Amino acid sequence: MNAVIARLPYYVSTRVRFFAVTSLVLQIVIVATGGAVRLTGSGLGCPTWPLCTDASLIATPEMGLHGVIEFGNRLLSIIVGFVAILMVVMLIRLRRERRDLMTLALVVLGGTVLQGLIGGLSVRVQLDPNIVGVHFAISAILVAVSAALVYKVWTGSSSDRLEVSQPIVILTHVTSFLVAVTVVAGILTTGAGPHSGDDGSARNGLDASILQHVHSWPGYALVAATLVLVISLALKGHRRIMNFAILLLTLEVVQAVVGIIQSRTGLPILLVGIHMVLACAIAAAMVVVVLSLRSPAPQTNDVVADERELAHR
Repeated sequence: MNAVIARLPYYVSTRVRFFAVTSLVLQIVIVATGGAVRLTGSGLGCPTWPLCTDASLIATPEMGLHGVIEFGNRLLSIIVGFVAILMVVMLIRLRRERRDLMTLALVVLGGTVLQGLIGGLSVRVQLDPNIVGVHFAISAILVAVSAALVYKVWTGSSSDRLEVSQPIVILTHVTSFLVAVTVVAGILTTGAGPHSGDDGSARNGLDASILQHVHSWPGYALVAATLVLVISLALKGHRRIMNFAILLLTLEVVQAVVGIIQSRTGLPILLVGIHMVLACAIAAAMVVVVLSLRSPAPQTNDVVADERELAHR
């Protein structure tokens, strides 16, 4: 065991960065495949959990395409969990020097396990829209935390010094609040809409036509707040943070366009799926903008470790 631990990274190496990026990519991909399960009506393709059927762990030919789609998503969730475990393993020797990375990695691992349990519960309760909504909310949180992990892996430790003025800090947090409100409104709207994951599943009983408008209000406010944030950062010369804010604004504009088109074309499943993935991407970009408000530490532990390795060579 000691020999295995000795081979693990003791600084933020290429392996650490690889698993951090892989974890983020997989968290986004499983949102897309989970959306495919729901949008194709395959939510009960495996009618029970943790087995696919009462007598089989895997999908059977009799279950058809729905069974394949649902079981494929379950297999991917195992891969996501395995990568989350490897991410934690990669940080074992860094757990004291980079406690921030280990904390984020453990949150991703714990959240992934929780996500699997809630996914199983959603099947057990016949895709209750409230449970399914929580399932998606956790996905968005996991994407955001994974994005924070990638950011910190790449930029190193953060200092306590803010790079921006207090009004910009306040504006950024108002923007992040609007992201959260927009996502929650979107979850409620989806729970009232036609894409339940199975023809026999209940909806949340709310009026989808009204919720579409309610969902759009914080969405438009979010775009406006982000635009003001970009302009404020540009005027103050905060180019690094501004670039992240521009990415956030771009995702929001694309999301708004997709939302308008899907609402006017009868909610085609491809656009709804794109809308779901973009919601998580916006949450991730928002987290990066918030993290970028603080200056990188003048010399991180990663730099010291790099110097030690070069000296050892």
